[in-house]
Amino acid sequence: MKNNKKISLLIIRVVLFIIFLLFSFNAFLYIKQPSMMFYPINEIEVTPKEWGLVYDAVEIKLADKRKITGWYLPHPEAEKTVLFFHGNGGNISHRGNSVTIFHKLKLNVLIIDYPGYGESEGTPSEKSLYQSANAAWQYLISDKKINPQNIIIFGRSLGGAVAVDLASRVKAGGVVLESTFSSVRDVVDVAFPILSNFIYLRYPFDSFNKIKKVSAPVLVIHSLDDRVIPYVTGQKLFSAIKSEKKFLKIEGGHNEGFMQSIKPYMRTLRSFIYSLQKAA
Repeated sequence: MKNNKKISLLIIRVVLFIIFLLFSFNAFLYIKQPSMMFYPINEIEVTPKEWGLVYDAVEIKLADKRKITGWYLPHPEAEKTVLFFHGNGGNISHRGNSVTIFHKLKLNVLIIDYPGYGESEGTPSEKSLYQSANAAWQYLISDKKINPQNIIIFGRSLGGAVAVDLASRVKAGGVVLESTFSSVRDVVDVAFPILSNFIYLRYPFDSFNKIKKVSAPVLVIHSLDDRVIPYVTGQKLFSAIKSEKKFLKIEGGHNEGFMQSIKPYMRTLRSFIYSLQKAA
């Protein structure tokens, strides 16, 4: 009888200890998740002038009166405008390759920095990224007088989740999602299949359910070699799309795959843009 009681007490202590460890682990992760998710750099190292491109410096006010900054790059022959959302690191001055590609494709470009990135005010969070996307969209519609059907929402990596959220709430002409995921939970499931069940995610970025509401044509681009955002999460996101869609598999790493696969990348983007223009 006494032995059974001792065993029961031991089991209770072990369970309580495990609960304490999980609580402490999640408390630590809750505090650390912002620095694990967002890697902003404030210094603007170059401007489009160094890339040989004409641009306007842009300041856009958010609902809370804070400002975000960006660049608007017009193209004299443009029929479409790209609203570009970059990944979780650096700032707009590190996106020269993408901006140059868009210019070669004869597109206007609006690229913004999220709160806490570059010269944008505030602190990055899932909510503030979505607010920034909405403000940038309104800037194109109201200030630049651009028809929503002539706007292509483009998101890379974490910016893909920002793009999906915006595209699920507005009527854009098209959407391009590059090297992005179905949800942060799915990424964690692949990286830590058992531990994931015990992790509380502060920023879910649930694109999988949101993309079902997107009515615009969608192009998904992902590399099989991507070691940051698992290829399978890109496939899962693609599977949830209910509108017209196309998938391009490229080669190369997460950050440089689009440059390593530049020929099929450019060809597919050009074809996608042409299809949008033809439909319009």
